[in-house]
Amino acid sequence: MARSVIVVDRISDWRWNQDGLNIQTADAFIAEKRLPNKRPLRVINLCRRYKYLSAGYYCSLLSESRGDLPMPTVVDIIDLDKRGSYAYAVPDLERILQATMRRLASPPTTGFTLHVFFGRPDDVRFRRLAAEVFDTFRYPILEIQVLHDKRWRIQSIRPLGINKIKDDLAAIFEDALRTYVRVPASQRKSRPSALYELAVLIDPNERLAPSDETALKRLARAGADQRVEVEFITAKDIQRIPEFDALFIRETTSLNHHTFRFSRKAEVEGIPVIDDPRSILRCTNKVYLSEALKAANVATPRTELLNRATFDDKRLAEIEAMMGYPVVLKIPDGAFSLGVEKAENRDDFLRHADGLFKRSRVILAQEYMYTPYDWRIGLIGGEPLFACQYFMSRAHWQIYRHVDSEKSVSGAWETMPIDAAPPLVVETARRAAALIGDGLYGVDLKETEAGVFVIEVNDNPNIDGGVEDKILKGALYERVIQEFTRRIDKARNG
Repeated sequence: MARSVIVVDRISDWRWNQDGLNIQTADAFIAEKRLPNKRPLRVINLCRRYKYLSAGYYCSLLSESRGDLPMPTVVDIIDLDKRGSYAYAVPDLERILQATMRRLASPPTTGFTLHVFFGRPDDVRFRRLAAEVFDTFRYPILEIQVLHDKRWRIQSIRPLGINKIKDDLAAIFEDALRTYVRVPASQRKSRPSALYELAVLIDPNERLAPSDETALKRLARAGADQRVEVEFITAKDIQRIPEFDALFIRETTSLNHHTFRFSRKAEVEGIPVIDDPRSILRCTNKVYLSEALKAANVATPRTELLNRATFDDKRLAEIEAMMGYPVVLKIPDGAFSLGVEKAENRDDFLRHADGLFKRSRVILAQEYMYTPYDWRIGLIGGEPLFACQYFMSRAHWQIYRHVDSEKSVSGAWETMPIDAAPPLVVETARRAAALIGDGLYGVDLKETEAGVFVIEVNDNPNIDGGVEDKILKGALYERVIQEFTRRIDKARNG
């Protein structure tokens, strides 16, 4: 998280322990002269009022103009100024409220007031409602008035001044604040504070995640060693992106997916992100990749686009004459060997093409090129990071064999130093990756007697503990962290 400052109208409004917290008055904050290019602050605006032209309003306004990260923002202040401004959000919130009431064994029988401190409710039964309200209206303290007549409904949502926190809620507020800014009641002084904050997007339930738990722990350790605080976030945290210095996506990406929205959000906020939206767009669509590789004269297996609207017997005969059998059919945006089929004959071709055309208007037919293993060259920032041989799954023609929807089997692997891989393989991978960008890529290649051929370029490639990091070990993660710090410094100075 960014360094935090807590702004109050009067020092006397702060009734809690100040250990580890930077408390300022609104007057001092407004008068402060910020140095250019100074690292942004996260401003927790706890003023008594946020009305237009009040001290609270100006604290958030000046914070944004200085490049800081205020809570609430000026937009948040406007959103909660009148009920008409936030009426759009009430129906969804009321549906959550009503669903919660139906699940409770002993629900309230009358209207009540719910307090929300940094997304944490004073009544734990309403955790989900509190989280949704906080995601929609990023205020440190909110008061929700709930009524019950014919049904449960939200009468009002309004910010609460720090001076209005009752004594019986004071401990809940302090714990929520310290958890949010990650400052415990008794700070540890043994390690220097972080210089950067890196968000790592993961899905803890993903079956074929790009990094396993071991790799993620090693990444966090490498970050700590370089004073980069690594925080793992999930799909629900998209509104928190501005709080970080950079974003690392370690969840399988797709265009029609929250991973792409996270990448776009980071880019719009001016935050370095791997992988960036263009890399995701270019890598997840094999049509783009095929055309780009052809245009750059990078060797690939012969590949032809098939359009559902124009595919006929004549086109099929052309493919058969070009490639013979077997031939590989692919949808443009498959991953981990999903959406890839091998046709041994015409009947196979028509059956597989029919199934794939139901999923995509355009599919690819590719020359079948068997090798006992594929090369995978990982690169970051244009420089090789690791070299692996991925062997085909036993009794199968691909690296991954999908047994069913819940189980996949992969082949053996061997990792080696970059300089032990054939120079032509590494150089071809470098050329292919350069067509995509300068992010983190895994280039898959086949080495045959006829030469080296690029199969595809993957954004967000696998980095698993004991596999891709077998040679470099912790140094691999240090390289990744160093690339992020380089990009953060460049963004700040640019």
